[in-house]
Amino acid sequence: MAGEIPDLIAQERTGTGKGAARQARRDGLVPGIVYGGGIDPLPINLDFNKLLTRLKQGRFLSTLFNLKVEGQDDVRVICRGVQRDVVKDLPTHVDFMRLRRTTRVNLFIHVDFQNEREAPGIRRGGVLTVVRPEVELNVLAGEIPEQIVVDLTGREVGDVIHINDVTLPEGAKPTTDRNFVIANISAPSSLRGADAEETDGDTAADDVPTTEMGPPDGEEAES
Repeated sequence: MAGEIPDLIAQERTGTGKGAARQARRDGLVPGIVYGGGIDPLPINLDFNKLLTRLKQGRFLSTLFNLKVEGQDDVRVICRGVQRDVVKDLPTHVDFMRLRRTTRVNLFIHVDFQNEREAPGIRRGGVLTVVRPEVELNVLAGEIPEQIVVDLTGREVGDVIHINDVTLPEGAKPTTDRNFVIANISAPSSLRGADAEETDGDTAADDVPTTEMGPPDGEEAES
C-alpha cells in the first residue's frame, strides 16, 4: 500500500434480514455489515460493479480502507469476509471491521528503493531486480507507514537484500519469521553473455578428444 488510504464508498442500508439483502442485490448492490469499535453494527450497501473491480485488483482482505457513508463519520475498516455465490462466484455479502488506533493488522506496504546512484553495482551496469515491490507487515492501525525504504548505497553486483537487512518503521514487523528476499543486483546482460561464452569455450576445449600417436603401420613399438 502506497500513499493515502483508499476510500470505499457505501450507503447505509435501511432494513435488515434476508428480504432487505435480496432487494439490495436486485438493485445492483452488495449488502454488508460494519462491526467492532465498541459501537453498534452498521448495515451498508456497496455498488456491485465497484466492489467487483476492487476484488479483482487483489489483496482486498489485507487492504485498509477509509469507509465513507453519508451521515456517518469516516472510519478505517478492514474486510473480514466476503461471501460469494457458490455457482457464479460473485460477491453476495461483505463483512468489515472497524479499527481502533491500537488495533494490529496485516497490510501490504510499498517498498521504495533509494540511492540507486550510490550503488557501485548499478553504476557499473548492474540491474536492480525487485522480487517484492510490497511487503506484508503487521502494523498498528494508527501508525500505518506509507512505505518502507531500502537504501542501495554501497550495494554491489551480486548483493541480495533480505527483509532483515531493512530498517522497518517503529511498531511494524514482518508477518513471517522467514528472512525472505526483497531484491538483488544482478550482473549486466553483456557481462552475463561474456561469462557464458567463456564457459562454453572452456567446455568446448575440454570436449576435444585427445589421441595418442601410435607407431607407423607395420612397425612395432619399442619395448
